[in-house]
Amino acid sequence: MRQEQCVPQAPPNRWPGFRGLIGISPKMQPVYKLVERASEHAYAVLILGESGTGKELVARSIHFSGPRREGPFVPVDCSALVPTLIESELFGFVRGAFTGATYTKLGLMALADQGTLFLDEIGELPIHLQSKLLRTLQEKEIKPVGSTSRVPINVRVIAATNRDLQSAVRNGTFRQDLYFRLNVVEIRLPPLRERKSDIPLLAHYFLEKLHNPHNNGRPLSDDALRQLMVYDWPGNVRELENAMESAMALSFGPALELNDFPTAIKEASPELSLFRQDPLDLEEMKRRAIVQALNRTGGDKIAAARLLGVSKTTLYRWLQREDPQRPAFFSSGKKAKDSA
Repeated sequence: MRQEQCVPQAPPNRWPGFRGLIGISPKMQPVYKLVERASEHAYAVLILGESGTGKELVARSIHFSGPRREGPFVPVDCSALVPTLIESELFGFVRGAFTGATYTKLGLMALADQGTLFLDEIGELPIHLQSKLLRTLQEKEIKPVGSTSRVPINVRVIAATNRDLQSAVRNGTFRQDLYFRLNVVEIRLPPLRERKSDIPLLAHYFLEKLHNPHNNGRPLSDDALRQLMVYDWPGNVRELENAMESAMALSFGPALELNDFPTAIKEASPELSLFRQDPLDLEEMKRRAIVQALNRTGGDKIAAARLLGVSKTTLYRWLQREDPQRPAFFSSGKKAKDSA
């Protein structure tokens, strides 16, 4: 595991955002406020979000903006630790603690003393170690494997996960008391599909980040950018960065064109994107499907019903249930029409 004490370079002012976090979408504004407040103290923070949304970047922003910025920042991927070695990796061990322990080793928690320990994918921590972590956080001391004494530590803990910890608590796979101990301040990161207005900004930021004498700072074509806005990015910001790097590696023209991007992005369509938004209730999904069908058929109800795979009567029934005060189903002010 790596220990870091250097302050990361903030992006230039032309990349708007907050303390190294890039984006100006409304979804990110509450995140920035929480990051600012969390950086002012040493309370535990729990960062929630899908894989690739930038949870470690948020943790770094909190650490390097706060009073512990001069101390170490120690990231730990709980899902990558070997199960049989997690305890000794986190808490350390003394010589002779087990076969092969020919020396004394400091654990990651001790290395983070006076700084921040970032526990990524905390939901993957085995249940039998959760109680020991809880005691460490409560007592502010650790007991290395094989040791009979405890060592005091002063560590700020920031945890992150893409799992639903509340469900894990109900299922008995995550301790409720540890959940409350970690979740003093909760920060939820929106997936990229909910902050698509940030995609052009992020794409151009990654282009500049990847700039070197060999790629000559090639721009992004309009067609490619439009398709980036259509795609739903299940891998979030990390996938966008990877896509930009892939396109840069494959492009030979003066600009990055749509054909330079991975197939999944090139083949994405607005219709498929419609149903991959954040969870919606069934009625809202149905309403959006009707909107899409009527817009594509110019308000022709029979053609729209055929496109939706339902009868004209069923479509009429759906429409009649809609509040007449709601915005019309039809784009460009077109009036719905029936085809004889």
